[in-house]
Amino acid sequence: MMKTWNRVVLKLSGEALAGDKKTGFDEATCIEVAKQVKELVDNGVEVGIVIGGGNFWRGRTSETIDRTKADQIGMLATIMNCIYVSEIFRYVGMMTQVLTPFECGSMTKMFSKDRANKYFKKGMVVFFAGGTGHPCFSTDTATVLRAIEIEADVILLAKAIDGVYDSDPKTNPSAKKYDEITIGEVLDKKLAVIDLSATIMCLENKMPMMVFGLNEPNSIVNTLNGKFTGTKVTV
Repeated sequence: MMKTWNRVVLKLSGEALAGDKKTGFDEATCIEVAKQVKELVDNGVEVGIVIGGGNFWRGRTSETIDRTKADQIGMLATIMNCIYVSEIFRYVGMMTQVLTPFECGSMTKMFSKDRANKYFKKGMVVFFAGGTGHPCFSTDTATVLRAIEIEADVILLAKAIDGVYDSDPKTNPSAKKYDEITIGEVLDKKLAVIDLSATIMCLENKMPMMVFGLNEPNSIVNTLNGKFTGTKVTV
């Protein structure tokens, strides 16, 4: 494996971890992800992880309850995801720690850059759970924020779709996939790779992304070994 980067932040969608079940966890999918991340860690790459909460809760689904409360439920969903996936990572032989932007008793530790760096030095995989800790910010924004804070080299964006397209391939069969695109073009063309606030943070802080399909075989490892088939989003 070519070690192109020293430190990466991997964003996993909650739905992708649910597999075909769409909710909860598909253990086989999670173990497959864990084995791939272990390959990165074994090659000396420091890995931070952010997981969405969509397998439990989508903040926009309820029109009944307050937006802030809906987002708080979403933050808790991401913590459940991180605790579960962190245990799967331990099962395949990695050391892990879950950090949150607010206290969760003894279940997680409070996030700080120094604390994250301390764990990375020990060869641990660090999970950034609980989003940013504030409502109105998605896990996309949390991913970019943490990547900038910990000075990651790149964001690895593992999605249900295998890259960035010029239109939605689900609705348009002739949608064209980009091999490479700049973050500026993503913004200009309104390509919804990540949400708007996250896109602008990437642009301002020159944070590149590798966008790929989690369901493609060995897709996480392929981001580092020259067999990448997704979209490279450059700065």
